[in-house]
Amino acid sequence: MATPTEVVGRYRVDRRLGAGGMSTVFLAMDSVLERLVAVKLLAEHLAEDEDFVARFRREALAAARLQHPNIVQVFDSGEDPGSHRHFIVMEYVQGPSGADLLRDHKQLEVPDAVAIVRDACHGLAYAHRAGVVHRDVKPGNLLLADETGTTKLADFGIAKAAEQTRITQVGSVLGTAAYLSPEQARGDEAGPPSDIYSLGVCAYQFLTGRLPHEYSSLTELALKQQQNPVEPITVHRSGIPPALDRVIRVCLERDPADRYADTIEMARALDAGAQGEDTEATLRLVAGAGAPADGQGAHGLGEATAPTQALRTRRTPTAGPVPPPVSRRDQPARAAETRPARKGRLGPFLATLAALLAVTVVAIALLASGDDEQAPISPVDRGDVQRQIDDLRQFLRENSR
Repeated sequence: MATPTEVVGRYRVDRRLGAGGMSTVFLAMDSVLERLVAVKLLAEHLAEDEDFVARFRREALAAARLQHPNIVQVFDSGEDPGSHRHFIVMEYVQGPSGADLLRDHKQLEVPDAVAIVRDACHGLAYAHRAGVVHRDVKPGNLLLADETGTTKLADFGIAKAAEQTRITQVGSVLGTAAYLSPEQARGDEAGPPSDIYSLGVCAYQFLTGRLPHEYSSLTELALKQQQNPVEPITVHRSGIPPALDRVIRVCLERDPADRYADTIEMARALDAGAQGEDTEATLRLVAGAGAPADGQGAHGLGEATAPTQALRTRRTPTAGPVPPPVSRRDQPARAAETRPARKGRLGPFLATLAALLAVTVVAIALLASGDDEQAPISPVDRGDVQRQIDDLRQFLRENSR
């Protein structure tokens, strides 16, 4: 079916702005109000999918409630009677996206990157207070208005109101894999901390020109998210304030509880970090984020400054009684006692592998979305996805006997 030249007799379609697996966005003229708008049309192959259409309508209703300077406004929605295409009419933002800036400049200056991410923080804070989680924060959804210089969050296409029933499961998550939080990759419900993680990935990429975890396969990405610390930004670019580096890596903590409490707290930390200063929230999180005995956080954040060391000292739990030393004579018995425990420890290992399998299944949906507006990331071979799934299944069978 050809693209309609007019939608509901009011919006005259001009040209295509972008496309994804779910929809295509066109520039159009609102003939009633005589202004340019962006019209999103649901993909033809999904138009008869009742569940998907219901989600599309939920998107319109949830997004239409959001009126904030840092969020793209939704004006209208419905079904075009002529083409039977479902549509959403949105504010047209004239200016580049974050993906455009990365493609053209590779890296952004610190003030520009901080301004973009800070604006997004304020838009997300408003949405979160309204019970809406974006769930698909990425550079292509950060639009910079030429006229005002402000950043607007676009496409709450995966967003849902908190009071609605869960409508996205493993295998139906859309978006770009690199920006998904670890909990989203596991198929867990996404909340505000997931948006903080995704925005942290954007910030890291704006400053370094690369992703926190480079990968050649989706399995490799999942393993790195679960096991590898994020390299400091200063490794890839000199001159970045260490305090700003700490802010962004707090956002990228694996455990949602180790990230900022909300995006307003994150915005304050960004402003302070750009000036080379740490907020109390940053120091607290750096000191306690999954910190093992060596003082390093789960992502290697624990630089031994006096403030963070003092916070660590306050957070250190009281030591329990020291167990008696084990003599060689006791070792066989102790070994026998620990064998069941070793078997029990296999459970978390297999759970991690199961999570990797879930991530690979999610990958099929990610590849199907085919969003062409994103900044380039390491390519993933579509033909390799099924092989990865089969390998993981075989590995699980062999190690669960």
